[in-house]
Amino acid sequence: YAIISVDIGSQDVLVQKAKGVENILQIKAAKDSFPQTNITIITADGKLTSFLVDYDEHPTILNLSLPASEKYQTIFIPTQSINQEQMEKYALAALESRKKIRGIKDKSFGIRLKLNGLFIHDDMMLMRFNIANISNINYDIDQLRLYIRDQKKSKRTATQEIEISPVLIHNNTNKVTGRSNNTIVFIVPKFTIPDKKYLAVQLMEKNGGRHLELHVKNKKLLKTTPIQ
Repeated sequence: YAIISVDIGSQDVLVQKAKGVENILQIKAAKDSFPQTNITIITADGKLTSFLVDYDEHPTILNLSLPASEKYQTIFIPTQSINQEQMEKYALAALESRKKIRGIKDKSFGIRLKLNGLFIHDDMMLMRFNIANISNINYDIDQLRLYIRDQKKSKRTATQEIEISPVLIHNNTNKVTGRSNNTIVFIVPKFTIPDKKYLAVQLMEKNGGRHLELHVKNKKLLKTTPIQ
């Protein structure tokens, strides 16, 4: 689950979340032979996990994976909002749904991007994207992002661009290999688009020029399918 909070008992230990990844924490010693301290982590499933930390000049284990287990000290923290496990369930339902929408696609040099599913559950909107690579060259994804933009740009007027950040990305990938495709589900807070604006979906290739963009208008956005 995504790490939402980290507390360290001493400045002798340095921690940071891995860049671009929500559920990996990087830890290192700030100085040699520090006295025993602790790290406390809260994750998006509402659990608090606490560790005692000692200095070791030559640790035998460099990577620690934490499966669901009672081995670690965990305390459940109740939350009124929907938790990540439930969101994953709805995202999987959206991924497997046969309900499709048409007409929102773009293609460039063997890469095709489609928004082929729009779903709603309470305050969550689920957007299903398919990325198809019909070329023989792997497509490395630099970013897939959502923006609300003005329909018309004026040279005399500054345009406002509002990014919509997903709260969860299901079946995410950073590469679509040649002659394959991948379907990704974004969960975002529900929204509608103001007049004279549209939703732009940008897919950018890393170290490449095959960039794609979808334009979604409000009338299409309102055709969401309820999902349970």
